[in-house]
Amino acid sequence: MSAPIRANSVLPAERQDVELETADGLTLVGELALPLGGPPVATLICLHPLPTHGGMMDSHVFRKAAWRLPALAGVAVLRFNTRGTSSVRGTSGGSFDNGVGERFDVAAAIEFAEFHDLPNVWLLGWSFGTDLTLMHGLDPAVAGAILLSPPLRFSKPEHLQAWAADGKPLVALVPELDDYLRPAEAKERFAVVPQAEVIGVAGAKHLWVGDAETVLDEVVRRVAPPVATPLPSTWDGPMETGDMNAYANRTVAAFADKPVPRPMSD
Repeated sequence: MSAPIRANSVLPAERQDVELETADGLTLVGELALPLGGPPVATLICLHPLPTHGGMMDSHVFRKAAWRLPALAGVAVLRFNTRGTSSVRGTSGGSFDNGVGERFDVAAAIEFAEFHDLPNVWLLGWSFGTDLTLMHGLDPAVAGAILLSPPLRFSKPEHLQAWAADGKPLVALVPELDDYLRPAEAKERFAVVPQAEVIGVAGAKHLWVGDAETVLDEVVRRVAPPVATPLPSTWDGPMETGDMNAYANRTVAAFADKPVPRPMSD
């Protein structure tokens, strides 16, 4: 009997707690979720929103990606806490460094994927994580990148120019009602990257509350094109229920009333 996939539904996967070691001597905590019964068709490395405002590896879109995509799309999901960030999984070493020291965190995640022979690696950045993607994610081992709610705050024009020169796929999902960068301006800012695809999502906001399914469908279309989308909304098999109470005080949405710095001027 098929059951509906809900926000707290956890579909079958091989889930491993992992630790990433950075070149500057820190240990970062994370989790790798792998499909059962065969190798993944693609790999997502998730770079979370601003940790000073609630961002972490368990931010709801990434949590749902890890809970669903291994089973629904055969996609591996690697998510981790950047330096100084805490979640239910634990706290990573070091302290928040405004996107500077985090370059070692991004490199450690990419190296982990390489060492474990994870295929077709894509970076999936959200908010602050999009800046980390643009600044530090242009690596030969990376096939492309997907940006959720890019504020273009820490990254600079030269980072966009570097992606333009490299030619790797770059997809930006921009909420119609985003607080920092909306679709029309995003298309202007990303115009310097010829291969960039900017997708405005009607009615969506920066935190993607209520729109996680839309995000996951768009992600799968890029990283695993043979997989049919929209993804199923029901599951005909074993399914667990995640403990939502564990995240009640640790979701990005819980920090929505905190003032977030506006994008830096160029």
